[in-house]
Parts: sequence; structure tokens; C-alpha cells
Amino acid sequence: MSEPSRFDREFLKVALGLANQSEVTHLLYIADAPIPASELRGRKARKKLLYAVTAEAIASELTAKKERAVVIPAYDYSRTERVKMAVVSALSQGHFKEGDLVLCLTGRIGRQVDTLMQMRIGGSLDDRVAIEGVKLGDEFNSQVVDALIQLALQIGQEGFEGHPIGTIICIGDHTAVLETSRQLTINPFQGLSEAERNVLDPKIREAIKNFSVLDGAFVIREDGVVLAAGRYLSAKDDDVKIPLGLGARHAAAASITATTKCIAMVVSQTSGAVRLFKDGNIVLELHQTARRN
Repeated sequence: MSEPSRFDREFLKVALGLANQSEVTHLLYIADAPIPASELRGRKARKKLLYAVTAEAIASELTAKKERAVVIPAYDYSRTERVKMAVVSALSQGHFKEGDLVLCLTGRIGRQVDTLMQMRIGGSLDDRVAIEGVKLGDEFNSQVVDALIQLALQIGQEGFEGHPIGTIICIGDHTAVLETSRQLTINPFQGLSEAERNVLDPKIREAIKNFSVLDGAFVIREDGVVLAAGRYLSAKDDDVKIPLGLGARHAAAASITATTKCIAMVVSQTSGAVRLFKDGNIVLELHQTARRN
């Protein structure tokens, strides 16, 4: 990261001054380089600080210094998308709660922070996404959902062997989902023990990424156990409406979540965008600014 200019330092001081205000609950700092200790000395903002970084090693270093940190994917998002991903991770790990006022500082990867956003948890992040939609209910394991969101972003950004791919990942209400779907191909997860097919295991997430080239959807239990891949979702709901320009995967995800109690993530093959559906509606939308060639 380049050395901060005088204006960069003044910008940070102003943001930290705002974070000192009693109304502010958290300061979300989305950058790999930590705030200099000299800037935090004597400020109330230090106790409100939560880092969002792009590597586990950086998070571990911060945690060793008794700082709070969450990890987000290292892909090239726009500033707004980086804030969304960081907020989702913070919510899933219990750092934020309904009604919290969060100041978010972010910028492009490898550059100085240059953007300050104010957000009330439970209010809308922008015209398209309401963060409260990420609160999916007690039946869903937040670690599982967070891991799958990050996996979906990885699939959207990297594709498979350089080729863009899309997929659907259904989570929860697995009995109903299996009853309203059929197998298109051999289920690669059949015959494995539950301990060998949980998405909290990095090896299984890598397997899901590889099997995303198969037609059909993944069916995953609330606790993260993968039940099937390559399922054709046959649920239909004529009342479901999806935005113009979205295709068959998004329509299938909208219908299955409208007719069952599952949630569904869709990775767009065209753009790499990830959309999370619940009750037939999009409740989270994350866009890539660049895809790997």
C-alpha cells in the first residue's frame, strides 16, 4: 500500500472523530493495513473498531493484539460491494446487532481508504439490498451461510479452469427441496459420511467449486452437510417475479424459496454476481467488478 498523503491522514482523523460520537456503535475499517496506533491513542473509537481484512494471517495478527477482525474475500469489488461483504461477515459472526450505527471506512484493495459510509443495521444499505434480509432465522447456521456466500463469490470470480460458470446452492428445508427436485446426474456426495461432506471443511468447499460445472443445484442441510449435487429444481410459483435480465437459474431459485423454507444462492454465469433468495425475493446481491481470465 502506498504511503498516505497529508489529505489521507486528515481524512482518517475526521472519520475517527466522527466514530468517537456516542451515537456510533462500531467503526468498520475495511483494509489490510491497520490504523496507526498513534491515530487511535486516546480515542473512544478504538473500542468500537472492527477490521475487515482479506487474509486469515492478517486477522490472526490483529486478534493476537486483542483487536477484532473478520475475513472477506480478496477479490476486486467496488467500494459498496466490499462494505456489503464485510457487514454480512460481521453480522454472521455476531459483531453487529439490530439498531447498531456503523461507520464504514473502505477503499480499493492496496490503496488508502477514501470512502466513508454510515449504516444503521436493519436499515437499507442501498436501494437494492436490505441487510436485515441476511438475518435468515435461528434454524440456519451463520457460519455455514457465511462460508457459502464466500464460496459463491469465489465461484463467480474464478469460474472453473478459466471458464465462467453459474450454479444454485439451496440451504435448509432439505426434505421439501428433495421432494420438489430430481437428480440429473450421479450424486457425487452419495455414500460419504456426514463428517466427510460438511461445507465447514475447506476440502468440501473445494469439491463444491469443482462440481459447480454440473447442471443442477446443490442441496445442503442447515448444519452444512451436503446432501446432493446436480438436482433439477421442479418447484414452480407463477406469482414469483424476478428482475428483467435474470435467467432460468434465478427463476428456479425464486420458486424453490417461495414454495419451501429454504434459502438459495445463485451464481450468475454471465456476470459472476451472487444473489441470495428467501421467500421468493432477492435479499442480498453482490457484484464483482472484475473476473479472473
